[in-house]
Amino acid sequence: MEGGIGVVKLFQDGGELMWPLLGFSIIGIGIIIWRLIVLTRAGATSRGTIKRLRNAITQGDIDGAINVCEKSSGPIAVIMLAGLRRVHRGPESVSKAIENAGTLEMAFLEKGLIWLSTIATIAPLLGFLGTVIGMIQAFAAIEVAGEVEATLVAGGIKVALITTASGLAVAIPMNLFHNYFVTRIDSLILDMEESSAHLLDALEKGHDEPATADSGVLI
Repeated sequence: MEGGIGVVKLFQDGGELMWPLLGFSIIGIGIIIWRLIVLTRAGATSRGTIKRLRNAITQGDIDGAINVCEKSSGPIAVIMLAGLRRVHRGPESVSKAIENAGTLEMAFLEKGLIWLSTIATIAPLLGFLGTVIGMIQAFAAIEVAGEVEATLVAGGIKVALITTASGLAVAIPMNLFHNYFVTRIDSLILDMEESSAHLLDALEKGHDEPATADSGVLI
């Protein structure tokens, strides 16, 4: 109970800038939870999808690969499905379809990260603004009193320290999670590129081989 009262008291003593910092922290936490769910699901689905896709593509079973994508979710399934549906048009058309779908999926994966980056940048700046305001208040109190006393400047310095600490407390986890999400997205993008390259290599081999019933031609 005492800890809860202490937090409330600190919030009140921090001044008006504590409200936007609180708002930023709530928005940031919401984005973090949302992105954690999305990226965790995408990563878990992609591992199984990649394995089944490569087996089907290696065997020249395009219909089977399409079926795998249609029954799966996640960015890799969406991208590969776009390419597989254009196999009959040749490798160039497949590559273009994968590129277009990949651009859209990357935009979805990165959705919300700009807000985390913005919060991580603005929160400490708000804290420093509170520091300046607190120091102004402290010097204003000294000017009015005409002398320096600890009780006169304590309030302004307290505001300065509380807002600075709060700004950093909001910014640090936002920055950490932003970097973590970027790393996860880079890993997913690498998986997309490897799967796409595997499909295109299989198509190129299919074009180079004679079109016999047993040649495994993919088109």
